[in-house]
Amino acid sequence: MAPPHSVLIGTAGWSVPRAVAERFDGGLSALHRYASRFRVVEINSSFHRPHRPSTYARWAESVPEDFSFSVKIPKTISHERALAGAGPLLDIFLGEATCLGPKLGCLLLQLPPKQELDRRVAARFFAMLRKRYAGDIVIEPRNATWFTPDATKLMMDHRVARVAADPARVPEAAEPGGHEGIVYHRLHGSPRMYYSSYGDAWLTALAARVAADAARAPTWCIFDNTTLGAAAGNALDLVEMLASPVSA
Repeated sequence: MAPPHSVLIGTAGWSVPRAVAERFDGGLSALHRYASRFRVVEINSSFHRPHRPSTYARWAESVPEDFSFSVKIPKTISHERALAGAGPLLDIFLGEATCLGPKLGCLLLQLPPKQELDRRVAARFFAMLRKRYAGDIVIEPRNATWFTPDATKLMMDHRVARVAADPARVPEAAEPGGHEGIVYHRLHGSPRMYYSSYGDAWLTALAARVAADAARAPTWCIFDNTTLGAAAGNALDLVEMLASPVSA
């Protein structure tokens, strides 16, 4: 029986590597071609630099109606300001990203490994973000202080879901946490982050896992092992595994 919620599989960015190019349809642009096989994509470039509102609007026009974007919150907010006093920067970012319209599916906040939880700062930031944005928000913290019952409650209070990451910096990071309205897997490649491809056995286990996750909530699965182009092939293989009678 198919899970009641969607399993949304894609990659960080919409590059179509030559090694798997024949598995995609033709298109007017790289994004259009990518969207012939996937329903979601994660925009990582927003972490490094702003994009014009017209750019986001053009991207939204390039994909089907049921396509969704996850957009990474800029490092000026997450890393440089460490979430403190970031209201003006957040307003600028949201003024850009929300030009995706209904195709803005999720915001992703990734924190640096050295950034410990400051509950007061984090609570203020989440409250400020929630006043401005009602959609799904996921966070990928990478410091052990974010994996406590108190941190989990803080996320739940503000409807922020914690990413399930691979590789996991602490054991708890391998599992989703916080808000239960969305599950979000971020797969960076292992053993070499951003480079390594995942093998068939690992992907088969992942297929069973995300199908089980989708029994309770919409489940995103984003491959970020993009440096050598492994992400697209892994994502395509996972789509096919979940489409098979055994996985469904």
